Amino acid sequence: MSMNKEQTQALIDEVLEVYPEKARDDRKKHVTVTDAQSEGTCITSNRKTVPGVMTVRGCAYAGSKGVVWGPVKDMIHISHGPVGCGQYSRAGRRNYYSGTTGVDSFGTLNVTTDFQERDIVFGGDKKLSAAIDELEQLFPLSKGISIQSECPVGLIGDDIEAVAKVKGAEIGKTIVPVRCEGFRGVSQSLGHHIANDTIRDYVLDASEGEAKIESTPYDVAIIGDYNIGGDAWSSRIILEDMGLRVVAQWSGDGTLPEMKNTPQVALNLVHCYRSMNYIVRYMEEKQGIPWVEYNLFGPTKIEESMRKIAAFFDEKIQKQTEDVIARYREQWQAVIDKYRPRLEGKSVMLYVGGLRPRHIIGAYEDLGMEITGAGYEFAHNDDYVKTTPELKDSTLLFDDASAYELEEYVKALKPDLVGSGVKEKYVFQKMGFPFRQMHSWDYSGPYHGVDGFAIFAHDMDLTINNPCWNKMKAPWLKEASDDALVKIA
Repeated sequence: MSMNKEQTQALIDEVLEVYPEKARDDRKKHVTVTDAQSEGTCITSNRKTVPGVMTVRGCAYAGSKGVVWGPVKDMIHISHGPVGCGQYSRAGRRNYYSGTTGVDSFGTLNVTTDFQERDIVFGGDKKLSAAIDELEQLFPLSKGISIQSECPVGLIGDDIEAVAKVKGAEIGKTIVPVRCEGFRGVSQSLGHHIANDTIRDYVLDASEGEAKIESTPYDVAIIGDYNIGGDAWSSRIILEDMGLRVVAQWSGDGTLPEMKNTPQVALNLVHCYRSMNYIVRYMEEKQGIPWVEYNLFGPTKIEESMRKIAAFFDEKIQKQTEDVIARYREQWQAVIDKYRPRLEGKSVMLYVGGLRPRHIIGAYEDLGMEITGAGYEFAHNDDYVKTTPELKDSTLLFDDASAYELEEYVKALKPDLVGSGVKEKYVFQKMGFPFRQMHSWDYSGPYHGVDGFAIFAHDMDLTINNPCWNKMKAPWLKEASDDALVKIA
């Protein structure tokens, strides 16, 4: 349901009214109504969640292990601490990779030092050292190891840096200690930053001067694409059709040697700005490598990004890019012709992670759909500055929303589709709202690129036009049947 500015603001005021005064005043800073006349945005972000309020954020460990380091396929990633966090992080995001698991690729292996009470008392350094020895025996073809610290490691003061240094020299491989204890920062965002800093220190700087690949003027690196459902592979097809050579992609389907090759490229292409802007800024400052944020969700943004990337290269690449765009138009126009009549005018509310509330807007609009509400779990202010121009006037925009707020916004806006994460999925489905899990594509994908747009359109149609939704009623709204009352009696 579309609203004007006054109606949207009235909704915000009504939803926040339930909070105590102090919490209400704080939350008001995190919710706003978009205004095309306003420069930038006045929304507050990257702050601590209000204690006692259910949030869907992750922690610094999740940001490092689950996002940045975990998908690097030829390294083994140790969750150093109790088994719970390590198990929860295992294969959580469908980061597709090529290779043989357990031989030369390790992305879906769950490795933890399994802290017990005695490790909290006496320290886990010896256990970590023994784990590295065992991993080297079991998986000799691994290119290196990362040590992902869980909360207790920071609290008891384990010296993971010393262990990494000693064992790295012993086995002759890169071992990266990552101080990503979950209690650090306000969300997974700090974990991204910490992980970027360790890539800088233990990979890029440590390999400086090593003999690497022979470079060409058309070399590029894909940074911050985690290959959800094969997204990075779809992106590579486009870049290679343009005449560019992708010499590195990380961390989805990425390798340690590719990461080391990156400082030789002509251009860094950043997909997930929130998680990887730190490392590309560093390469820009140190090696003078330019970087550009790109978006390959949907035809409009694909064209825009292809031309933006081609502008960094010569006329040959620019000419080839235009030829490729002309060829692609035939493919995606067929998709639009098929699905737009079925999706035209449908409304969408989004609440996702680091980039999608702005990146996927264009793909929905290519299908004639409208975004009526959007929010980020752990964005910074610059993410909202980039998001506001993508949204229409009077759109509800929110940061780090609680479970209560999300439910109330959905009840009021009545979107035809909710796109969010797995924690929210089943609540909204039980409420009878079509839902797509837009963190990991609901076991589908890819959604990037030309082929990905066809899958995206098909999935949205399959979800929204499923006849089951108007036959559903939330369990907590159902009236007890006579049979149920008899059984209770």
